[in-house]
This record gives sequence, C-alpha cells and structure tokens, in this order.
Amino acid sequence: QVQLLESGGGLVQSGGSLRLSCAASGSIAGVYDMGWYRQAPGKQRELVAVITSSGTTNYAESVKGRFTISRDNAKNTVYLKMNSLKPEDTAVYYCNAEILRAILISTVWGQGTQVTVSS
Repeated sequence: QVQLLESGGGLVQSGGSLRLSCAASGSIAGVYDMGWYRQAPGKQRELVAVITSSGTTNYAESVKGRFTISRDNAKNTVYLKMNSLKPEDTAVYYCNAEILRAILISTVWGQGTQVTVSS
C-alpha cells in the first residue's frame, strides 16, 4: 500500500504565504512525476504545478511567479511554496505522484488539504 500524506494547509490573509508538503510512504521502488492540483468549490480539479524526478518544473499560468514546487527525492517528498496568495487560490490542494511498485507504475493521490485565503 502506497500513501501520500499532505500537510501545511490552513487559513491565511491575502498576500500571505503557505508551504504545503506531501510525503509518499509504503512499498516504493521509485517516484517519477510529482505534482499539485487544486479544486475550488463548483470547479473542476486543475493542475497547479508538476516536477519531474530530474527537477524539471511546469506551472499553471495563474500561479507562475508566485508558487514554487520542489522535491526531496531521498524523502519521496514534494513541496509547494505559495507566496502572494490571493482569494482565488482558495481550494482543496491535492498531491499526486507517479509511483513505481515492483514493475507497475501507479498514479496515487493524497487526501487533500484545504487552503483558504481571506481578502
């Protein structure tokens, strides 16, 4: 069983910062792409940022220059540093990872962490 455990969400004022963490645990042979998605009420889940195992990153246009994704491969952990937060960033943030178990690659999701930005 492989799990992604997220932490770091909360309530913050507009312009503030938060740092999300997501650690993979279980029977893991390797971790490929890791990313963060978010889903606001009444909206579809959308990609926020993704990072490959070699460190290549990609961001949604709405967060470029404000959010930074990073990872610690030794700890199978991905981070999302969010600066200059806006009320429209309010959403449940989900961690996602492509994980190799034996010979199979599976897409695993975290349980989600709430981020609320007040104006």
